Amino acid sequence: MYSGQNRLLNLNTLKKMKRNIILTCMAIALMMMPLSMRAQQLDFGIKGGLTLSNLYIDKDDLDDENARTGFHAGFFIQLMVMETFGLRPELLYTTKGAEGEYGGVIDQTVTFNVEYIDLPLLLTFRPVEVVELYAGPYVGYLLNSSIQYEGTIEGESEIDREHLKSMDYGLTAGIAANFGNLRLGARYHLGRRELADSNASRLLLGESKHSYGQLYIAFVLSSK
Repeated sequence: MYSGQNRLLNLNTLKKMKRNIILTCMAIALMMMPLSMRAQQLDFGIKGGLTLSNLYIDKDDLDDENARTGFHAGFFIQLMVMETFGLRPELLYTTKGAEGEYGGVIDQTVTFNVEYIDLPLLLTFRPVEVVELYAGPYVGYLLNSSIQYEGTIEGESEIDREHLKSMDYGLTAGIAANFGNLRLGARYHLGRRELADSNASRLLLGESKHSYGQLYIAFVLSSK
């Protein structure tokens, strides 16, 4: 009975998450429609690359913390409404997390793995043709989460969604170099919302927020 209730809650959460993503994409599309009419340049493409993430866990029994290496991939649209200024929404699948080494009663290495759909909405500044600067907010929707244990306790288990906040948000800044339809860039994302959402998750995570950098390659598939 309990497992059936959990499956029903997870299904309802998934439906709600899909609805929120669709509504957010529709809001972005409606906002960009008048801009696209005046756009001097409209690019659509794909991007992906490396993600290095951390949570900066502030716990007394945490001896050390290391960044988690992950990846991100997705789509972007860039509208240059002026020669030097534009708007760039993106839709990305992103893996985040951290690795913590806990001491005390037992010695344990705990790896936190979380997966998100991220929706950055960035202002673009192009001071010269080959360089672009980005800044703006992002919103993330939690897809999956798990913990991997090494040490006294070995194994891996999923984290019940009720222990983590389903939505993340923060600020993004970055730079990219343009080589025609090929672009190379770097980003830094600073989360502004605590990840833990229960007493159990706060025992391990405290008041942790996401912090992650990205290196990526992007390809423009169509340009007008």
